[in-house]
Amino acid sequence: MSEIDILSFGETMAMFVAEQSGDLAAVEQFHKRIAGADSNVAIGLSRLGFSVKWLSRVGADSLGRFVLETLAGEGLDCSAVEVDPAHPTGFQFKSRNDDGSDPQVEYFRRGSAASRLSPRSITDTLLNARHLHATGIPPALSASAREMSFELMTRMRDAGRSVSFDPNLRPSLWANEREMIREINRLAALAHWVLPGLSEGRLLTGFEDPADIAAFYLDQGAEAVAIKLGPEGAYYRTHLDQGFVAGVPVATVVDTVGAGDGFAVGMISALLEHQSFAEAVQRANWIGSRAVQSRGDMEGLPTRSELSAEFEIVIREQAHSHMVTEAFTQPCGS
Repeated sequence: MSEIDILSFGETMAMFVAEQSGDLAAVEQFHKRIAGADSNVAIGLSRLGFSVKWLSRVGADSLGRFVLETLAGEGLDCSAVEVDPAHPTGFQFKSRNDDGSDPQVEYFRRGSAASRLSPRSITDTLLNARHLHATGIPPALSASAREMSFELMTRMRDAGRSVSFDPNLRPSLWANEREMIREINRLAALAHWVLPGLSEGRLLTGFEDPADIAAFYLDQGAEAVAIKLGPEGAYYRTHLDQGFVAGVPVATVVDTVGAGDGFAVGMISALLEHQSFAEAVQRANWIGSRAVQSRGDMEGLPTRSELSAEFEIVIREQAHSHMVTEAFTQPCGS
């Protein structure tokens, strides 16, 4: 078995989170953290006990050192992260919203070190990982990062490794919507497990119904698709079955950012542990619900002991209330 369970790649930024609610222009105090959907997932999987290698670039600056120290502190193997003396570490400002609404985020990442990711960053050692998780963010950063995404996903799949893909659309980083849809769908065709949100799936495929969105990706080569439905839960479909899994009720939503990353952590971890797709969606929904109850992008992601202690309670409650609302066992399309 490979010493590396999971390889993930992308951009981790420094993040300055407002200590007071209101418009960012009026905020005087910020708390420094890290941000990045790809590294959120990597951190979540590391907390569950998987060995995770992180592929990225940071600037030769204080923010780059902060990012690397934070990731290493979360147990990530950062030996494949390059320090770029010519380009800075990206960063962002994030507002504090106490009403549970989406926060205001301002990015400062153009020309960042991570945007210089390219196929030359890929080494044969990286391809020894059991699983690759990819998102639609790195290919939006630059042409070279997009080329790397395609090559890495192709080589991992050709090597017989499993590949997961979360579209994680960032329209502002693309030249236009048509290019974004075309390139994201080309990448999704290289993945075994595709994990879009409902609105993303509708934009990318032109279909409205979750079953049709999932069928689109199954026809493109995916083995399974899970579509996030927000508080309602998620819909999944494979070539053999499909179903809806209800969401986990949340009393108070603190921060919506990171919920989709938590969902990916649940899906990937459960599937690598050979659980069924329905069981994986249950775990994904729970971790996603946990993420929105904590302030910060990845602070709510559970450790293995928290998963073992808390998720078992949720499973029993779901079984009692029949929260797995539908499950089908006939082949898709029949």
